[in-house]
Amino acid sequence: MSALLDDQRQWLPMTVRQLDAVLDIENAAYPVPWTRGNFIDSIAAGYEASLLVDAQHALLGYFIAMDGVDEMHLLNITVAPAWQGHGLARLMLDRLVALCRERRAHELWLEVRESNARAKSLYLRYGFRPIRVRRGYYPLPPGQPGREDAAVMSLKVETE
Repeated sequence: MSALLDDQRQWLPMTVRQLDAVLDIENAAYPVPWTRGNFIDSIAAGYEASLLVDAQHALLGYFIAMDGVDEMHLLNITVAPAWQGHGLARLMLDRLVALCRERRAHELWLEVRESNARAKSLYLRYGFRPIRVRRGYYPLPPGQPGREDAAVMSLKVETE
């Protein structure tokens, strides 16, 4: 089931068949990308895994979120590097909030690297609020010792 968007972009469910394209974007976007196994496990677990594609079905971005009791947890949201800065992350967040409302999830949670100022700024502008810091949450790129902290952020979602 896909929802056609005004400008010919549409949402599709992520399946294992699209993982080569997903991994191309993931590897281009992050110094420590998710693995194929991370995506396969998320799909197999039944997490909300959605692709945003254009009219020719070229992949523009994707997200994976896990339902919880009265909440949703955003695990991965990525815009293809060539499409960053065009409002697609906000569009994906809008889609996630709509899913929260459908499922009566009152809160949307996420973690973001402390060093990812661009993403943190987007989340703050969107209405997320910082909750706490998770020390040593993210691995660093190969060859760099240690781990990076994550900012935990939350967005209250009106469900009625």
